[in-house]
Amino acid sequence: MSQPQTRKRTDRLAAPSRHSIQDSAKAQAAEVGAIIQDGITSASWIYPILGVLYLFSHPTLIKPLLPTILKGVALSAAAVVFLFTFTYLPQVGILVFVSGPLAFILAIPLVLSEAYFVVTFFARGFLSGQVGVDLFDAVLLQKGHQTLVENGRQVTDAGGGKAKQLGNLVRKPLAKFSFDNTVRYLITLPLNFIPVVGTVFFLGYNGYKAGPGYHARYFQLKNYSKEQRQAFVHKRRGAYLTFGTMAALLNLVPFVSILMTFTTVVGAALWADDLENNIKVTSNLRGETHKAKTKQAGEVEVVIPEENTEGAKKDL
Repeated sequence: MSQPQTRKRTDRLAAPSRHSIQDSAKAQAAEVGAIIQDGITSASWIYPILGVLYLFSHPTLIKPLLPTILKGVALSAAAVVFLFTFTYLPQVGILVFVSGPLAFILAIPLVLSEAYFVVTFFARGFLSGQVGVDLFDAVLLQKGHQTLVENGRQVTDAGGGKAKQLGNLVRKPLAKFSFDNTVRYLITLPLNFIPVVGTVFFLGYNGYKAGPGYHARYFQLKNYSKEQRQAFVHKRRGAYLTFGTMAALLNLVPFVSILMTFTTVVGAALWADDLENNIKVTSNLRGETHKAKTKQAGEVEVVIPEENTEGAKKDL
């Protein structure tokens, strides 16, 4: 066979391969775009922000957390000051080669991401342990989901029957620290050296991976199997992406990353409340709105025992 014929045959064989790669890339890009669009339209990204407002408007929830929050703020402040003092300018020096004068701005989220990692590592004992579970359950109780909460713990009357008090857990506590999340966060930190796009991808990727973890307690209370959890999350991939991304963004707020961790737990519980309501709703839109308003006005007062926070204080 002559050389020109061989080249033509090779080109014909290679052409489908190139087309298949392009088609695959387009399909994956379209899928990612659809997931992002679904996440934005789902409005799940608003729940971490609602968690901030809800926590500060409910003193009974925030009071048991104050000692932990204050120590967390001190730890976060120390980490931020230390890293900005000793690592900010060196990282600006690296970024200046790829982003020019913008390096002074783009180095800020990088340092804040590193500070959050340091704080998370040293405060890992309470970030998602007993305190987070208590907070999540308390919000669900306030929203009237006592039966759901009782799937995972005892609930007793308090204040002459006018309030509810969280009791002992009847299920194995959730893991306090996710090694996989920490390693993934650390490995993807260098993405922040890529101007703008790298930081966006860093937040989005970590948000996508960490998002479902904020509902670990919800899945536990629902008695979901591994397959049920996976199906539930897969159906709401976009929603968990935007929720996790907003949570990751709030964690970069200087000095209060620990507080933002707790407010995100509250936001996750508020989202779980809406998910439960959507499951039960059978009336029309007007009926749903009226029901929501009535329920909000009749929130249950919940008492979080002080002793439930002692373990967190010791860990910190």
